[in-house]
Amino acid sequence: MALSLAEGMKFGFQAHNWTREAAIAAVKLAEENGYDSMWAGDHILFAVPIIDPLLQLAQVAALSDKITVGTCVYLLALRHPTATAKLASTLDHLSGGRFILGTGVGGEFPIEFEANAIPHNERGARVSESIEVIRKYFTGEKIEHHGKHFDIPPSQMLPAPVTPGGPPIWVGGRSKAALKRAGTLCDGWVSYVVTPEMYAESLAEIETHYDAAGRTDTYGSAHLLFFRIDDDYDTAWDKATAHLTRRYAMDFRKPAKRYAALGSPQEVADTIRRFHAAGVRHIILDPTGPDGEEHAQIARFGQEVRPLLSDLG
Repeated sequence: MALSLAEGMKFGFQAHNWTREAAIAAVKLAEENGYDSMWAGDHILFAVPIIDPLLQLAQVAALSDKITVGTCVYLLALRHPTATAKLASTLDHLSGGRFILGTGVGGEFPIEFEANAIPHNERGARVSESIEVIRKYFTGEKIEHHGKHFDIPPSQMLPAPVTPGGPPIWVGGRSKAALKRAGTLCDGWVSYVVTPEMYAESLAEIETHYDAAGRTDTYGSAHLLFFRIDDDYDTAWDKATAHLTRRYAMDFRKPAKRYAALGSPQEVADTIRRFHAAGVRHIILDPTGPDGEEHAQIARFGQEVRPLLSDLG
């Protein structure tokens, strides 16, 4: 048995909508340039300003009748699954079933866990158990749950999501435990800071857990890709490095070269082809470079890179 991957390649991008005007502009940009989805990242405390992803995506869903919205990724370990189930179900309703709950454990900023009184070393186990609880709530039936981290009395959450079984739950992570979680508990895997070779290896490991669980459902395979289109590779590399170093509060020069798609439209397209060959079917673009250029990069990708990938669907 093999992973049942979606046919064709879909493209979305990370949204950074600080205002209503920015959200309107981003939705227009997505629809005019043929993007399938818009995504929002998540941190409660971060090195740079960031706003709540579910509120951002609810606004996007209200502004578009066709764009799928998703979290990439929601730090589930920092939240209680009961509250998350209610928020996810609500956004599924408000979007008309156009929501993907991308989840992850986080951990690169331990202060977030301290501030929320969550033990840093419990984050993986909490995410796995939270997914189990959320899926129970998504049935709309009376449920209860008695686990290591959460004790849910007999209860029922209504209305049930508009999507049968609830919105798809994708998960990030690269550890052995994360890949097992992806193969056994989730509807898809979303990676970042991996090479195409690393992606293929991880997807193969996910497949072993998927097969062992006797699953045959279609599986979402996504990758969050830092990118920068510029006149030449070195200029793109310099600008991406400056942006990512500030964003993650670490020297990102080597990681940018290793993990980002940089350079001319053809160079960026070539990188994406390698990810497609590795099994990626959803590219989530994260533009890098000077502030204020995000929309220009997204537009340029749609106009100059997408035509080079038209055969991928």
